[in-house]
Amino acid sequence: MTNIKVIGVVIGTLLFYTLIANAIPQVQSEVPEALTFVGAVTPEQLVTAGEDLYQGAGGCTACHGLGTRAPNLATDEAGAGTIGARCGTRVPGEDCKTYLHNALITPNAHVVAGYEPIMPDMSRTLSATQIWALVAYLQSLGGEVTVRSEDVAAAQTEAAQAGATGGAAAGAGAAFAGGSLDPHELLSAGGCFACHKLGAEGGPIGPPFDGMGARITAERIRRGILAPNADTAQGYAAVAGTMPQTFGEQMNAAQLEAVVSFLASLEEGM
Repeated sequence: MTNIKVIGVVIGTLLFYTLIANAIPQVQSEVPEALTFVGAVTPEQLVTAGEDLYQGAGGCTACHGLGTRAPNLATDEAGAGTIGARCGTRVPGEDCKTYLHNALITPNAHVVAGYEPIMPDMSRTLSATQIWALVAYLQSLGGEVTVRSEDVAAAQTEAAQAGATGGAAAGAGAAFAGGSLDPHELLSAGGCFACHKLGAEGGPIGPPFDGMGARITAERIRRGILAPNADTAQGYAAVAGTMPQTFGEQMNAAQLEAVVSFLASLEEGM
């Protein structure tokens, strides 16, 4: 009888953890999908690809469009028109194409007045080709598309050279954070420190990571990553909806659990 009870407990435990494992996304960091072009690419192709990214896996619509957390891009912003109409006048000495490209890879260099520096460096999750596709789409919103096949070819050549030498750019837009399981690298790759504070690092836009494990459970942390709009931390209603909803698709299960375990372990301020 004792052996039967032991076997029952073992089987029950295995079933319980199997259910938990199956509830965790098993996506292998394939979102956003790799973007490649064979031969010369047309501006129209770039605009189409860029629109798909903007409206979908790029996560851009989480902040842009409402005019509350980030500037309107597809609609008028403070009477200056859509982004394609005003991008060439934002920074002295930078034409539209240069400004938009810089805004995607060094977003905090020129923050629009009235907004917080919450945008992450998109080159951490998108390839150089995807970045140029986004630039082309944004230019098309009220302006002239000046991104050319040569820009994409140069980006692809640079990525190929980086891959041959083991450079970090080779994995951009493919495996999230290069497949790393280091929690700090994963948080950095996701742009989390733009809003969340950890020790001396990070910003005060969202709830701090410091002491998070003492405030909420690991399950609540996991849900906050996978479905960030499901709950809003007290005192942060003004920035509700800011966090991208794509991390559950970009990170694989092991990466997700590495982040959850790390944040749940932070029971005291650093």
